[in-house]
Amino acid sequence: MTESPTRLAKQFTYLPTSAMMAAAAIFAGFGPVTPGSAAEVAHVIPAPAVDEQAASDGQATSETAVLAGGCFWGVQGVFQHVSGVTSAVSGYAGGEKKTAHYEMVGSGRTGHAESVRITFDPRKISYGRILQIYFSVAHDPTQLNRQGPDIGTQYRSAIFPANAEQARIAKTYIAQLNQAHVYDAAIVTKIEPGREFYAAEDYHQDYMTLHPTQPYIVYNDLPKIDDLKKVFPDLYRADPVLVAARAAD
Repeated sequence: MTESPTRLAKQFTYLPTSAMMAAAAIFAGFGPVTPGSAAEVAHVIPAPAVDEQAASDGQATSETAVLAGGCFWGVQGVFQHVSGVTSAVSGYAGGEKKTAHYEMVGSGRTGHAESVRITFDPRKISYGRILQIYFSVAHDPTQLNRQGPDIGTQYRSAIFPANAEQARIAKTYIAQLNQAHVYDAAIVTKIEPGREFYAAEDYHQDYMTLHPTQPYIVYNDLPKIDDLKKVFPDLYRADPVLVAARAAD
C-alpha cells in the first residue's frame, strides 16, 4: 500500500498528549495500544419517525447511501461493521470528476467532501437506520466544516441522497432530532442532491482494518467501533465487509 505524504503527516496532527504517548509506544516496538476516549462522543438517539417501507421478497435487494462525516477512514470502518451492509467504499462527492483526487480534495477548494458510498440490503436494514448510525456513532453532526482534528469543507457533514425519497427521509430526520434537542447544538448536516460519487484511491480503502495501530485510527476511529457495538448491538457485525475481499471475488 502506498501512503500519501499528506496523510502520513496527519497521523500525528492534533493528537492529545495521551495519544502522542501511545504513538511513541507503537513505533518504539511496544505493540498495539488500547483505544482511549473518542474525540467524538456517541449519542443515543431515537430512530427516525419517517423511514422507507421495509423491503419484502421480490423487491430490490440493494440500495445505496452516500454520506460524509469527516475523514472517510472512520465512516467507512463503522459501516463495514454494520449488518445488512454489503459494501462501504471511501471516496469523494460534491465536486467534479476531474478533481476527485486526494491531494486536490485536501485543498478544500474542490467542493468535494470525503464520503462513503454504503450499499445495503433494504430487507435487512433501512435507509433511516443507516442515518441513525451516521448521526449517532459515525460522526458529530453539530460540527461545521470539521470533525475532531480535521478542519475544512472537505470534512463537512453532508448527505448525498440518491433520490427524492432519501432526501425527504434525511430532511425529516434532521428536523426530528433538532426538535428533540438530542444534541447541545443544532445539526449542521447539509443535504446535497444530484451529486456524483467517485471512489477514492486504493490506499484509502479498508484503512481502519489494515492499520488498526496507527495513532490517528487508535484515537479517532476505533472508539467508534466500540460505540457501534454498545449502542447498536443488534446491528453490529464482528467481521467487516471489506473492499479488498469483494475485489478478489
